[in-house]
Amino acid sequence: MHEWLTKDLGWKAFSVILAVVIWLTVHNNLNGSPTAPHRDNTYSDLPVSPIFLLPGKSAKIDPAAVTITVSGPREVMSVLQGNEICPQVNLSGVESGHNLRRAVEVAVPPGITVVEVDPPEVTVTILSPAPQSQEKTNE
Repeated sequence: MHEWLTKDLGWKAFSVILAVVIWLTVHNNLNGSPTAPHRDNTYSDLPVSPIFLLPGKSAKIDPAAVTITVSGPREVMSVLQGNEICPQVNLSGVESGHNLRRAVEVAVPPGITVVEVDPPEVTVTILSPAPQSQEKTNE
């Protein structure tokens, strides 16, 4: 029995130390430890903006705001603000329409990855400006 414990003692000690290091690495990454390289942040009620909307048109977007989860390096995520994340709906080439389904595209700073957008699509209605009444003034 004594020989079984002492045989290859260096390899056994190395194996135990390696197992502890692997366990700590996995445990820290799964639990969002400060030593973990990435972190997720969720930002709610970010307003969706129309892009490439034709001049003279406006858009009604429903829902008007979305929730976005992003991931990135811990040091960047700790200072990232919600106003640096820009949810957008691309309306290029759309002249008119009601209840159009469009995917929400998200512009984020370099090094940041979009994990989830809730909801991923919005409903868009293109509005034409109301005709302005022409009043003549007599001078």
